[in-house]
Amino acid sequence: MEKTGLLARIVLSADYINLGRKGLAAAGEANEGREIFTKGLLSALETFKEVQSDLDLETLIQLERTFLAEELRHCGSDEAETVASISQAISYFDDALLSLEAVQDAAVYQGAEKTHPHHPKYRIHGMPKDAFHIACISHRTRLKNILRMPGINPIERALYELRAVNMAAAQNAYLEKQKIIRN
Repeated sequence: MEKTGLLARIVLSADYINLGRKGLAAAGEANEGREIFTKGLLSALETFKEVQSDLDLETLIQLERTFLAEELRHCGSDEAETVASISQAISYFDDALLSLEAVQDAAVYQGAEKTHPHHPKYRIHGMPKDAFHIACISHRTRLKNILRMPGINPIERALYELRAVNMAAAQNAYLEKQKIIRN
């Protein structure tokens, strides 16, 4: 599916998830809320699986960023820590997209290669640990922290697990791009 369609589906999925959560908390609306919540989770799961099969890095990052932006839109005023976490993740993905753009151009990336320290702490398999890697690593950590919470709905758990797997796959694919452009 084209990127615009995937992004539209992920926005709708996030809206269903939010609406379903509200229904779960409302007296007398739990069944309908659960159905809407599940519909949103399944739609998001299907969309993230679809983008995983193509492994178009830009689309994958845009999809994750869009889902986060929707989560942010649904945050309440009393959720300052969540807002800060999601805002930081979105910012990291914005930077990751710039790194992805840079790794497409050998001349640009050769310059970037020279600006990153060569200490192993700042390298991944000998390649610069740039904004793309940082975004994937930090988001995967965020997702895994969420997965540590007890009582997560099995479909929601599958969605978080898939998103974490997608981040690892994206990072590995990006690493291959770095190696190709370096040589």
